[in-house]
Amino acid sequence: MLHRVDLGDLSIEPYREIVGDEEIATLRRLAEPLRGLKVLHLNATSYGGGVSELLRSVVPLERDLGLEADWQIIAADDAFFNVTKKMHNALQGEELALTTDQIATYRDVSARNAGLLDADYDVYIVHDPQPLAVRHYLKQPESRWIWRCHIDTAQHSPDVWALLEPFVAEYDAAIFTLREFVPPNFPLARVGIIPPAIDPLSPKNMDLPTSVCERILAWIGIDIDDPLVAQVSRFDPWKDPLGVLSAYRMVRSEIPKLQLAMVGSMALDDPQGWEIYRELTLAAESDPLVHIFTNLTGVGNVEVNAFQRLSQVVIQKSIREGFGLVVSEALWKGTPVVAGKAGGLPLQMPVGIGGYLVETVEGAAARILELLRNPDRAKELGELGRQHVKEHFLLPRLIADELRLIAGVIGERP
Repeated sequence: MLHRVDLGDLSIEPYREIVGDEEIATLRRLAEPLRGLKVLHLNATSYGGGVSELLRSVVPLERDLGLEADWQIIAADDAFFNVTKKMHNALQGEELALTTDQIATYRDVSARNAGLLDADYDVYIVHDPQPLAVRHYLKQPESRWIWRCHIDTAQHSPDVWALLEPFVAEYDAAIFTLREFVPPNFPLARVGIIPPAIDPLSPKNMDLPTSVCERILAWIGIDIDDPLVAQVSRFDPWKDPLGVLSAYRMVRSEIPKLQLAMVGSMALDDPQGWEIYRELTLAAESDPLVHIFTNLTGVGNVEVNAFQRLSQVVIQKSIREGFGLVVSEALWKGTPVVAGKAGGLPLQMPVGIGGYLVETVEGAAARILELLRNPDRAKELGELGRQHVKEHFLLPRLIADELRLIAGVIGERP
């Protein structure tokens, strides 16, 4: 059997105060015809990324709404995850090819996981390329399968997509974050465009008093009396951490006491993360005002919450980005953001809302400096961003969208 992730009990009712009666009533109406439906979410890791954070809230809330929902993770080793990281990078536009041995590794591990998977679910929701091929090796005509792609595939490698497309074609539906991410001549008729969302009541996003945030950051070495900017993301080349460091140094030449926090999560399915972490640490080792933290060195969701609340500016200088939940997280706290003009980031930050989108290191530095020197404008942008997130990117909306798709796939239309 595959590992089933342990989850706590959650209720949808506390969200009523945030999103209102109408949205909660809609959720319950959508869920009622699906009561008792057995749904399995399948992915590669239970920690270290946006998918795992979403599932930790989504699955318990689906249970509260009457679905019999579970979350399991595939069993694989570094060799497999090195292959799927290459797939991830190729789908985001990197030019690379997989060897015959790497393709064989992907197929063999997928087949082995199919043999371990519990076959007693009505609907399987499979997240990203890592577990995609499991469906091919588990013949279940009675079940329905949905592939959820969280990646920016707008400039995907044709060769890698050609390898994965036959596996996708065996599914009943797919979900992408943006319409632009759907590859041409996509093999499935049913495609849902469903942006992710944040859980406003999770430890990462729940309200924290300023005094508590100050104590948390002071405890891990941040000078709370000096200005602070932060990037919270995986250590991944697509997040351009070295570009963030360069932009920070430009701004620091104007604001000498400025601190930079780079807060990155390490995930089981991302062996490249340690390479980027070492590269970044080496590049920043001579600067005592650059602080680099990971989830494996004691900095977790509550610390991230404090960073996003106390930073004057949050940075997300992505080159490619499926969605970038950390932007909505920062905006939910009223903190302005300087982000790359990539993937799902413009969806969260329309012009004049939340902060600024940039395309270069120099552009990032200029906008960060502008926000630091104009705190009233920064506050205004942050407040507009919080309202935008409340209207579009909170968890009840995401669950409602997914319930509609599940209903369509199984033939029920609430």
